[in-house]
Amino acid sequence: MQRTLILDIGSGTQDVLYHFPDREIENCPKFVLPAPARQVARRIRALAGKNIWLHGRNMGGGFMGALREHLALGGRVAAQTSAAYSMGDDLERVKNMGVAIMEECPPDHSPVELADYDAAYWRKILEAAELPLPDAFMACAQDHGFHPGESNRRGRFRLWEQLLLEAGGRPESMVYTEVPAQLTRLKDLQTSMGGGLVADSGSAAVLGALYVPEIEEECARRGICVVNVGNSHTIAFLLFQGRILGIYEHHTGLVDADGLWSDLALFRQGRLPFEQVFADRGHGSLTLNLPPEAAGFATTYVLGPRRNMLAGKPAFFPAPGGDMMLAGCFGLLKGRQLLHGSTNN
Repeated sequence: MQRTLILDIGSGTQDVLYHFPDREIENCPKFVLPAPARQVARRIRALAGKNIWLHGRNMGGGFMGALREHLALGGRVAAQTSAAYSMGDDLERVKNMGVAIMEECPPDHSPVELADYDAAYWRKILEAAELPLPDAFMACAQDHGFHPGESNRRGRFRLWEQLLLEAGGRPESMVYTEVPAQLTRLKDLQTSMGGGLVADSGSAAVLGALYVPEIEEECARRGICVVNVGNSHTIAFLLFQGRILGIYEHHTGLVDADGLWSDLALFRQGRLPFEQVFADRGHGSLTLNLPPEAAGFATTYVLGPRRNMLAGKPAFFPAPGGDMMLAGCFGLLKGRQLLHGSTNN
C-alpha cells in the first residue's frame, strides 16, 4: 500500500497522520498544526489598512473574523468567484458585505490565496522533516454543502438522511471517491490534492471510533452511541452491527453539557424529533427503527477537541490510534479498510 498523507482540517487545527504501511502506527509521523483558515486570517491581519484580493479555492471560513476586521478598518476586498464561495454560497450576500467579485487582481490590491490544501506548504514541511513526498492523500473537512433554495442547515442534514434512507447507513459510504455535487468544499479539497478519498469531518470521527478494535467488536454485539464534539459542530451517530441507525447534529456553541446530554438521551431512544433540534438552531435528528438487540445504545463514546464538555457524564473517551486529536485521520484509514478490505495498519 502507498505512503499516504492524511489530513483532518478543522476550524482551529489541521491534524495530520503520515501513514507508512510498513511501520507500526505509533511510529508514523503526526502533526497538529494551525488550520489553513487561521493561516489565511494571519495573512489578512498582516495586510491591515491595505486592499486585498482573495483568490484560489473554496475553503473553510475560519478567516471571516479577520476579513470583517479588515473591512471595518476601511480596506477594500475583492475576490475571485471560486474563493468567494468560502464566504458564503449566496454571492449577493458576499457582495453586500463589501466584497467585489473580480476574476483578476485589481491594481493596488495584495493577493491572498485561499485553499484547504497547499502543496507548497506541505512540500516545505516534509522536506524540513526529511520525509519523502507521499504517494497518495486522504482528507476530511466539515462541508455544509451548496443547497440553493433552502437553508444550509436543512440541506446538510438532507445528506445525512440520504445516508440512512438510501445508502443503507454503511459508514464507509460516507468516504467519497466521487464527491456529491453539493459538497463543493470537499470537491475543491480533493482537486487541490490531485485526487484521493475525502469525507466530512463528522463521518471521519465515527469511523475513527470504529478504528478501535474493542469498540468495533462491541458494536457488533450491541448498539453504541458515538459523539464528536467539534469546535463548531457536535454530531452523534447510533451504530449497530456495521450500520448507522441514527444521526444527530447541532452547533457546539449553542448547547451546554446538560442540554446535549438530554438530547442524546432522547436520541438513543429514537424520541428526539428533527423539528426540536432544528428549532433550537441545530441541524436535526433522525433515527430509523431501533432494534431491541441494540440494547438502547447505552454505551456512549465521546471524541472531538471539545469533548471535555461531557466530562463527568457516564461516557467513555477513547483515543483511536493512541491520539484523540487524530481520530478523523484514523477514521479515514478505517474507511479505506472497509472500502477495500485491507487492515487497519
